[in-house]
Amino acid sequence: MRRSVRFVPFPLAATAVLATCTPPAPQDDGALRIAVARFQHETCTFCPGGDTEVDDWLRYSEPLSGEALLTSGGYVGGFTTRAREFGDVELVPLTSPVGVYGGSSRSWNTRETFDHFLDAMLAELEEQLPVDAVYLALHGAMAVRDVPRPEAEIARRFREVVGLGVPIAGTFDLHGNEDAEFLEHADFAFVTKRYPHYDAYIQGERAARALRLAALGEYRSTTATRKPGVITATVLQWTGQSPSMDIMERARRWEAREDDAYVSVFYGYPWSDVPDVGATVHVMTNDDQALADRIADDMDDFIWRVREDFAVGGYPGPEEAARIVAQAVARGEIPVAVGDHSDRPGDATHILNAFEAAGIGKVLYGTITSPATLEALTAAGARPGDPFDMEIGGFTPSGGSPRRIVGTVEYFGEGFGYDTIAAVSFGDGNLVVLTPAYEQVLYPDNFRFGSIDPDDYDVFVVKSRVHFRRGFDETGYARTIVIVEAPEPFVGTTFLDALSYEHVNLDQLYPYGAPEKRR
Repeated sequence: MRRSVRFVPFPLAATAVLATCTPPAPQDDGALRIAVARFQHETCTFCPGGDTEVDDWLRYSEPLSGEALLTSGGYVGGFTTRAREFGDVELVPLTSPVGVYGGSSRSWNTRETFDHFLDAMLAELEEQLPVDAVYLALHGAMAVRDVPRPEAEIARRFREVVGLGVPIAGTFDLHGNEDAEFLEHADFAFVTKRYPHYDAYIQGERAARALRLAALGEYRSTTATRKPGVITATVLQWTGQSPSMDIMERARRWEAREDDAYVSVFYGYPWSDVPDVGATVHVMTNDDQALADRIADDMDDFIWRVREDFAVGGYPGPEEAARIVAQAVARGEIPVAVGDHSDRPGDATHILNAFEAAGIGKVLYGTITSPATLEALTAAGARPGDPFDMEIGGFTPSGGSPRRIVGTVEYFGEGFGYDTIAAVSFGDGNLVVLTPAYEQVLYPDNFRFGSIDPDDYDVFVVKSRVHFRRGFDETGYARTIVIVEAPEPFVGTTFLDALSYEHVNLDQLYPYGAPEKRR
């Protein structure tokens, strides 16, 4: 049960000055004590599978504590490294959950699940008080039943415990859904500026620097928040293309021009049915409200100006994609990397069916979610070399129909962090990798297991929107990139108006409408 603590509420406003009180004095040994916690989930509320419970967070990993948390990489790794380099910081790690079974294909977290982990962190924090600052490694797109803005609620609950004057910073994925509320309870929000996300470590470092300055009384965080009124499918948010790259470059330019200005841009995550969905701009300055507002207004206006190219796009369906891929293979423009961008559950067989019908060979399908097939293989004691004649995938409405595959088991065992995966060869030099849950493969070398050699294949079909570009595109590995739109019913589509939102009014968001301030 959460302990009772005194809380002094902040005034609610679109712009805020948070660090108005004198920071607590450092401890007797001169070290600044900074609490560190992690609670990250990108929640696809439209995905099947039921609500996410405590056991789903514990299925593959117990919560991390102590040094294991501080060295867990990403945002936390960057924060820890930079904080320790200062020489005057003592880190106070709070036991934190580190991953959900099924990742971003899992649906709503229950309120009980959310409170279970958050209450444990706060109880541990109370035992460690006092602290001089708090660092929260978040995502931004967590969705929780009956908690409209989970990350803001996390910041509010931490603020209750540490009180006023203790700076709080959060780091986020650019797919976060946020509005002004997080910065009503926290002082800083640092968001990745690249998609794929190469800079999570860097944002952790920036959070360490800012928190230290604020704890020493050298930075008085003054913030401004804007919601441009634009919603975009994540496949359109790749920062390797305009206007997405231009938006982030504009943010970096402001940071380069203005000392101690931080400009964070959330693109939003439309697969979470939450009220703060869509793009958001957070600006933080050192005690300069006019500058914070000027930067926020500029970023807000710029995103609105480029809204059409940013929010509207389309891709070929499976049959048209098969023609494009067949032509690329005939021209020798291989390898070809195909992003099955809209398949959130990971079980869709549409592309496999279309490519088989087109006679495209030497295709590696990695991966297709097929838990029932894996269970049957396990029950049969499957081994490499065994004949395979089973149906795979297609167990959700968006996945189409199960596909019968006749071939040979090439691999059966651990992989991608799961106890059991399988690889089955079939047809004209093809291979399909089966996993128990959605898996987004980022690099060709991820397929090097057992006797599998990715260099044997001309075409790779991966369940990914943008992240696969890290290993298949931006490295120069694939000569041809094709993004494919699935047929209805939609889950991860560019046609966001096909989704059954209950907490989002698309009439207030471009390209389906416009906010009141734009009318």
